[in-house]
Amino acid sequence: MHVISLADFHEYSQVKLKKHNVFQTHRFFCDVYCFEPDQVQKGHVHADQDKVYLVLEGHGTFQIGGQEQVLGPGQGTIAPAGEEHGVVNQSGARLRVLVFMAPNP
Repeated sequence: MHVISLADFHEYSQVKLKKHNVFQTHRFFCDVYCFEPDQVQKGHVHADQDKVYLVLEGHGTFQIGGQEQVLGPGQGTIAPAGEEHGVVNQSGARLRVLVFMAPNP
């Protein structure tokens, strides 16, 4: 059994958001995204993959389709396949997000 601690995935970069792979198979992946203040995951689309965002720490603005909402710790959302999605950290503090995507592109 492979056991991890989410607390171990907390490295940030001043240059751009940092992505840490937690688990990956040919069917899905699970990452932790670490955003410094003002960092952005630009809006983009995955034609055949669903993506789930779960906030671990901080607050971020999540855009799914034409909607935006600020989410905080313990909150999450899903970007269905074909929907534009992205994240902006405008909070002034760090943001850490657990991300699942299936199937693995």
